[in-house]
Amino acid sequence: MIPTGVLPAIRNMKDFEKALQSNHDILLVLESRLSQLKSIVSYAKRENKDIYLHFDLIQGLKPDEFGMEFLIREVKPAGILSTRGNVIKLAKKNKLVAIQRMFLLDSIALEHNIKLIKRTEPDCVEVLPGLIPSMINKVHDETGLPVIAGGLVNAESEVDAAMEAGAVAVSTSNDELWDF
Repeated sequence: MIPTGVLPAIRNMKDFEKALQSNHDILLVLESRLSQLKSIVSYAKRENKDIYLHFDLIQGLKPDEFGMEFLIREVKPAGILSTRGNVIKLAKKNKLVAIQRMFLLDSIALEHNIKLIKRTEPDCVEVLPGLIPSMINKVHDETGLPVIAGGLVNAESEVDAAMEAGAVAVSTSNDELWDF
């Protein structure tokens, strides 16, 4: 399922507990340790929530086919976020929702990421920082994929601007925006 609306982006267990009590169906886990993953996904499933894991930020897991195999067989997340093309391809191959994260540092980074997205064919793209509405539109026009705005989004007006620019969702670790 392609995420829409405001997406809680969880950095620690305190945020996880709060997000479990929210009305959101999808939770993005940004930072975690390998030893925590099964219980995180298990707790979330009991609350009828899907977990999307940021593969690159899982401490103790190598971003290769064996790491993905472990996640699929043992952890069973609903989706994966990554900046790495090989991880996105593995997620797609294993029928997980694959969200390609792209950092827009400059025009060269934009070009490079567009080429990567066309090769990996993710389900969705997350643009960071999410405060650049014109880039949300450009990435969508270039790739034809749904775009999530993320990174540095800290105000309701920024959520509105991203959504008005065409973002299907906005990820934020600012829990004050989770119910916006």
